[in-house]
Amino acid sequence: MVAPSYLRSLQAIELALRLGSLTKAADVLSITPAAVGQRIKAIEDYLGLELVVRGRSGLQATPALSASLQHLHAAFKELERFSEVLDVQKGEEIHIAAPSDFVELWLAPRLPRFRQKHPRVLFCINGEGGVPYRVGRLDCSISFGPIRSGGGSEVLFRDFLLPISSPENALRIQGYAALERLEGFPLLHLDLYKGDPAAIGWTEWIAAAQLQRSAPDRGIRFQRMSHGLNAVVSNAGLMICGLALLHHLVDGGRLALPYPTSTGAWTSHAYQARFNLPNARPQVSRFRNWLLAECRQTLDWVEQRACEGNATG
Repeated sequence: MVAPSYLRSLQAIELALRLGSLTKAADVLSITPAAVGQRIKAIEDYLGLELVVRGRSGLQATPALSASLQHLHAAFKELERFSEVLDVQKGEEIHIAAPSDFVELWLAPRLPRFRQKHPRVLFCINGEGGVPYRVGRLDCSISFGPIRSGGGSEVLFRDFLLPISSPENALRIQGYAALERLEGFPLLHLDLYKGDPAAIGWTEWIAAAQLQRSAPDRGIRFQRMSHGLNAVVSNAGLMICGLALLHHLVDGGRLALPYPTSTGAWTSHAYQARFNLPNARPQVSRFRNWLLAECRQTLDWVEQRACEGNATG
């Protein structure tokens, strides 16, 4: 039996080769081209074989894959037909793909409120949940990246970047001279915003805040926001991070904002959702309405924090 993660990898390979590029496959799957590449690499690592190479005419199957490629295309053609029939029988299922940080930090804390109103709805999020993963069109895909125009994407919210710390470190910072308050505190870096031209890192923030800090580019780097937050909460350092996913952590006192929020900056990238609206089942439409309402509350909270001029914590 093929595990759901490798089924997704095979789906990425089949689409990329049939459409001729990672970008086109990513558009169908509502993920980034890099994520398509990661799915392909995952099964290549598992099998110990190179399956896809880039040739002069685009992506090509390697000899290791060529002999079985027609079977792969045929299998997914049948799966697509199967999913069309199954879609009618899904009942109260909702299938979602979203960044792990968004699910863990934002969606999971709020989802019980939706379930309380709609207890019969079952979720499969990133291949896991109350119903099994099924190959086919997703009900909802959520991503963070450049704002798309058209294509059915709906902007949920942009993010607001500024330094965060543990409450303990926020208190320690106040004991330092104003210009030197960052010296002695490790700086942590989050790579999530690397591709955003409007995003700020420590170098830009320190210059804008007119503070002093040697070697602002040094420090541990994190790919996942949740991993960086664990380090911050453990007093391992300060990190520039978006506020949008941190509502319950800031208001719950687990994280602090040690500097005035006026020193922060908005991202140009945004969290966006895409729904299969023309054929959406009633529970998917209800989830969409709920999601958009929750996102409006998040945006209101972030805007309120961004307008505050004094440090909070």
